[in-house]
Amino acid sequence: MVVSGGGSSRRRHGACRWRAAAGGNRDPLRRVGRTGERGGRLRRAAAPLRLQLLPRVGRRHLSAACARLRGSAPWRRWPIASMGYFLPSVGAQPPPANRVALYRSFPTRLLSRAWGRVNGVELPTWLRKPVYSLYIWTFGVNMQEAAVEDLRHYRNLGEFFRRRLKESARPLCSASCLVCPADGRIVHLGRVLNSEVEQVKGVTYSLENFLGPQDGRRSHVTPASASESADSSFRDGLLTSPDNDLFHVVVYLAPGDYHRFHSPADWTVALRRHFTGSLLSVSPGVAGRVKALFCLNERVALSGRWRHGFFSLTAVGATNVGSIRIYFDQELQTNAPGDKKGRFRDLRYAEGAEPTAKGGVPLQRGEAVGEFNLGSTVVVLFEAPKNFAFSVKPGQTVRVGEGLGSL
Repeated sequence: MVVSGGGSSRRRHGACRWRAAAGGNRDPLRRVGRTGERGGRLRRAAAPLRLQLLPRVGRRHLSAACARLRGSAPWRRWPIASMGYFLPSVGAQPPPANRVALYRSFPTRLLSRAWGRVNGVELPTWLRKPVYSLYIWTFGVNMQEAAVEDLRHYRNLGEFFRRRLKESARPLCSASCLVCPADGRIVHLGRVLNSEVEQVKGVTYSLENFLGPQDGRRSHVTPASASESADSSFRDGLLTSPDNDLFHVVVYLAPGDYHRFHSPADWTVALRRHFTGSLLSVSPGVAGRVKALFCLNERVALSGRWRHGFFSLTAVGATNVGSIRIYFDQELQTNAPGDKKGRFRDLRYAEGAEPTAKGGVPLQRGEAVGEFNLGSTVVVLFEAPKNFAFSVKPGQTVRVGEGLGSL
């Protein structure tokens, strides 16, 4: 290229050089070559060139991520829904281990306690209706089911989240021996095999780690082999009859759902076990990427018996849901400062740990048991005859009192 020529010659040769580098895409680069000084020309011309050199696979992954976010929730929920996509990678592959470790290192317990304080702040009467209306609009809350529809009645966010429903809003299914304990969505259900439970399809957690040691229980099932005995010994120790099997169902409560949970059957609570732990999100998107998520999070497990044998209902905490309340247990305090993760505390309501032990707290089907501060998860584990059949499917939206299955 001739450097000592006039300005028009330099511009002409410079434009030709950049057009050749861009592969013939002349229009945007020609405009760059005709304006500004030489240094400015180089910087402005290099920008579109770098965009053209982006890997095609990167653009495809970015488009897939945007499409997945758009399809996950209505547009008005994007700011909140996008928080659940921190863990998933841009493509379809699971997130790297360092990203999961980073997420687990977040001070979710501290953040949840701070959120609890915000929930307890009393709002001025004039501010309550616009604040609650925004929440209703965002999550699609049906206030016609609430026992008190006047938004000004709820003094703070906590009262609004834990609002009661009208008595006729949740009728109990008379044809089912087991009813849904909470409003939400069925994440997973089925039989418990080899003492492993699926939190979502393909991702499991240990039943023993989830419930903790069960003292005083003896296996009533004879294993077919030594390997089967090692895998199923804990599960079999919960069963009271060789003709029964162990089943489970997981219900996820979204922030817009009714936040109280009820008894799914007539049963007696013999033991309350409070596990201290993390408060990670339990949304299905996160549960599919963090193995044993339900064993990591803080939870309250109620164990006892019903007419077919072992029965357990576990309320699993989540981010901003550090507060789990059990109505008949005033001693329970969750997400307390100073609690160390990985420990549990027991409170026995019955004499002894055997299924035939006397005493306990009787619960009737449909009776209110407790509440969350926001959306979370309820896991029901129960012993039933092998011919028990679920009447719901994973992904199905359910409400309190709807039938889950029958014999």
